[in-house]
Amino acid sequence: MSQPTQTVTAPAIEPVQWTAWLALFSAGLAWLFDAMDFQIFTLILFPSISDLIKSTDPGRVAASGGAVIACKMLGWGVGGIAFGVLADRMGRARTMLMTVTIYAAFTGVSGLARSVGQLAALQALAGIGMGGEWAAGAALVAETWPERSRARAMQVMQMCFGLGFFAAAAVNLIVGPYGWRFVFLVGVLPAPVLLLLRFFVREPPRWLAVRNRSGSTGALTTLRAVFAIDMRRRTLVGVLIALTMMIGSNSLGPLIPVWIHQLLPPERQGSAGRVISHFVMLMSLGGIAGYLGLILPIERLGRRWSYTFIVASTAVVVLLLFCLPPSIGRLLTFAPLYGFFTIGGFGFFAVYFPELFPTRLRATGQGFCWNMARSLAAAGPLVAGTLVGVLGSVPVAGRLIAVVYLVGLTAIWFGPETKEQALQD
Repeated sequence: MSQPTQTVTAPAIEPVQWTAWLALFSAGLAWLFDAMDFQIFTLILFPSISDLIKSTDPGRVAASGGAVIACKMLGWGVGGIAFGVLADRMGRARTMLMTVTIYAAFTGVSGLARSVGQLAALQALAGIGMGGEWAAGAALVAETWPERSRARAMQVMQMCFGLGFFAAAAVNLIVGPYGWRFVFLVGVLPAPVLLLLRFFVREPPRWLAVRNRSGSTGALTTLRAVFAIDMRRRTLVGVLIALTMMIGSNSLGPLIPVWIHQLLPPERQGSAGRVISHFVMLMSLGGIAGYLGLILPIERLGRRWSYTFIVASTAVVVLLLFCLPPSIGRLLTFAPLYGFFTIGGFGFFAVYFPELFPTRLRATGQGFCWNMARSLAAAGPLVAGTLVGVLGSVPVAGRLIAVVYLVGLTAIWFGPETKEQALQD
């Protein structure tokens, strides 16, 4: 007797709603402008600092520039943690708007600084907004996109960081000849654009449902929850793996402009700004390719193996960059490969961090991991600049900093593998 034929129905694919596309567009645009305003100072580090300290000595410029970046990263860390908690209590879209307004305003005002101290303070205030934007924007995208396509949407959002670096380099090429102060002033432009978007972006239904079910909790209660027994290891691993990448990229990045000035002969010093912008543009294109090219390993290899691949590859590229005989041509040749991993590799966190925490703690947890790492990594540029001053060599300082990648290669194996898990509510 024949068996009845069974019809197998393919699993339904969740449609992507227009609200999800709008959330991705707004968060991506906010992240693009965040990266642009963050990178602007690195591009004009040498002319701005040398003007303020009245010296072109590479060691002094690197040390003072490193101090400014350290203050900005410290502000980034503090703001990111605070606004992460706020995003879990007030909402993702509203918090994102507040952070964009802060970083745009203080980046623009940085063009009025009259001393390194003033510049450091203004950049630290801008950093507060920069840090808070990622936690709110990443949670907004993660909670509005369906499970099947969430990882790719997060990668696209993170890719906007590379586009922001490219935009900063373009701004420097066009506006830089008029003076470093005008480059800073361009940083205020994102605010009115994103203010318009605020009227159309809605809070994720997922977050609204959890808030209505559990009610509002105190800020300290929310922050303490990421250190509860079931969350503690996830939080610590998140901080360590982000810290590794941030120390590497944010300590090495500011050394490149100083290195380019060292490599150029005196008669070509006037072209240093263009060379630096070309390096950053090539690096940014490599970073954009990295965000796209690393989607497949993150999806296929799983989270732990993909992070291991990214960090190990980054360490190899950094060592090659700083060990081979230096020249301007070689720096520009290496720029896309350097950007592929040191920028593109950050797309991993946009996928992994939302998977580590439930909805009620998502912005707080990922904001804490991302921005505590930023705060701790703030010492990196300062140490890197000091190393250049003491050793007199950018390549030697770069090789010493590359050792930090061993931390992430170890820490990731203490975290959970979340590849097959849906977002927790």
